[in-house]
Amino acid sequence: MSTRTVTMKGNPMQLAGNEIKVGDKAPDFNVVAQDLSTKSLSDFAGKVCILSAVPSLDTGVCDKETRTFNQLATGLSDDIAIITISVDLPFAQSRWCGAAGVDKVMVVSDHREVSFGQNYGVLVKDARLLARALFVVDREGVVRYTQLVPEITTEPNYDEVIEAAKALV
Repeated sequence: MSTRTVTMKGNPMQLAGNEIKVGDKAPDFNVVAQDLSTKSLSDFAGKVCILSAVPSLDTGVCDKETRTFNQLATGLSDDIAIITISVDLPFAQSRWCGAAGVDKVMVVSDHREVSFGQNYGVLVKDARLLARALFVVDREGVVRYTQLVPEITTEPNYDEVIEAAKALV
């Protein structure tokens, strides 16, 4: 198990799970779609995936990040899938996506099993939230890029993530 931490407003928070590194086989996960169906990494086989973990869509930075990726998705190949994962309930995610006009990013919930959080080492242990982190997985299911944002309340480097994904198409 990891002893890695991130901070939230300067306060350290311990992460649970093993750190995922570039070159690792991307672990599978079971998350819940807004229609309550189960989704896993295998549902995106053959695509380059940007996996965007966020603490909660109902916070300013997560809202902005997900809207930004939705906007950036319009200029990307159909071979790139952007999946945003949070522990928000699927009903709340559906409401948020409708209000925000997010329709190009798949937003899914890790609330049931937190398998994404644990398998990718981004589960904030005591808060049962996900850290802000991004992973780019190639068509063969290998992790080609990772970004763990050290301070949860700051945005990720969008350009790095998008360039990493585009390089794999």
